[in-house]
Amino acid sequence: MSGIYSWGVCIPRLRLARKTIGSAMSWINPALKSARGERSMCSWDEDSLTMAVEAARDAMPDASSRLDIRTVMLASTTLPFADRSNATVLASALGLPEQTLAFDVTGSQRSATAALSQSLASMESAASAEKALVTAADRRLAKAGSEQESSYGHGGAALVVGSGDGIATLIARSHLAADFVDHHRAADAPFDYVLEERWTREAGWIELVPNAIRESLRCAHVPAKEIGHLVINAPRVVSRKIASLVGIDAERIVDPLHDKCGDTGAGHTLLLLAGALECARPGDYVLLVGFGQGVDVLLFRTTPAIRETRPPRTLPQALADRREETEYTRFLSHCGLLTAEFGMRAERDNRTAQTVAWRRHDDIYGFIGGRCPHCGTVQFPRARVCVAPECRKSGEQTPIKLAEEKARIKTFTEDWLAYSARPPLVYGNVAFLSGGNAFIEFADFAPGEAKIADEVRFVFRLKDVDRTRGFRRYFWKAAPMRATTGRN
Repeated sequence: MSGIYSWGVCIPRLRLARKTIGSAMSWINPALKSARGERSMCSWDEDSLTMAVEAARDAMPDASSRLDIRTVMLASTTLPFADRSNATVLASALGLPEQTLAFDVTGSQRSATAALSQSLASMESAASAEKALVTAADRRLAKAGSEQESSYGHGGAALVVGSGDGIATLIARSHLAADFVDHHRAADAPFDYVLEERWTREAGWIELVPNAIRESLRCAHVPAKEIGHLVINAPRVVSRKIASLVGIDAERIVDPLHDKCGDTGAGHTLLLLAGALECARPGDYVLLVGFGQGVDVLLFRTTPAIRETRPPRTLPQALADRREETEYTRFLSHCGLLTAEFGMRAERDNRTAQTVAWRRHDDIYGFIGGRCPHCGTVQFPRARVCVAPECRKSGEQTPIKLAEEKARIKTFTEDWLAYSARPPLVYGNVAFLSGGNAFIEFADFAPGEAKIADEVRFVFRLKDVDRTRGFRRYFWKAAPMRATTGRN
């Protein structure tokens, strides 16, 4: 037996109303004028990797629980690196054990459900304490004025799975490998090529998915009418047709959230699964469908432990924590689809010293500071000599993971002259509640939002891009606090 033990979600704070897209692009596509709802969008320093880190932190809010992770999977079709282990960066940011097996899963919108199925299978024979982390996120691009630009969104989710029942036990699964092409994207292409909607609906969804669902229900000896939550990332008319064909009550279809955040790609099925688990009661059957060059169907049954399990931030809270992006051209700029003139201040060589990056990778990716063994002063980065003037003693400092610490704004500057992909550049000094200070860049603050003594949390973000050498650097930034059910 194997099952899900916890989950977390990440939806970027920024939202772009579809009417904003319509106002700018209806001259080429008049239908955009009547588009409703909004889509989530990454800021310039967010991508699939940073969203996966944020979702995983909520899936494992207790740092001690991360010591049990033995496998990490990062599923995405928009990984920042084609030849660098993105999942290893994820593991480093989370401070996971060095013995962790980390690998990327990509190539299809079904990559998240494939990764989940594989991790559950591997946990069936694992030791009781061992766990696997499955993350999925996408930051897909789309041509300006296209239907995909409005319907896509950015986001991700994470699940911790292990042997035993967990909060939702896997009781059946079925898989179908079928090279049905509803859309495709070449390795060197920035955008999807999407085929005709009716073809995808009739020859893809309705032909392939029902049989895979029936096979899972047959193996589990579960009548279709007993399914409590149908998790399927499809247009409403399609999901209702599939439910009708297999005998599932259409009222059991989980809200696909297309009006609230858009289709977030490979991570969307896990995002919807998280929402279903938050609403589920003990004994509910949850049916998960993944679609993309085939079908994955996973059938879970929730356990009594579902009553006591909630992530620090629920899916409704993540959706509610929003700030509207009013500038369509800024959205294009963040997506790299509009080249803006930032002036000479942006003309700098961002070459990464890889030797230093490796020697200090714990400090950089894990945001590990040090605590003086003599006076207890916390400092970043770690050093052999304490920074406290009254101490200044040398010795090996105790590592402390500052990423999970709380802090308050001590000083800050909103700099409209320095280069930032999203002006102004906000930076300042933060004081950790456990002691010590750090000079750090801020993220997600609107102009005028930051205040002295405001409490902040830390988020893993893109620091800058070496466009000459095609390398992306990541670090931690101070961000506004958020509404949560537990840990901030």
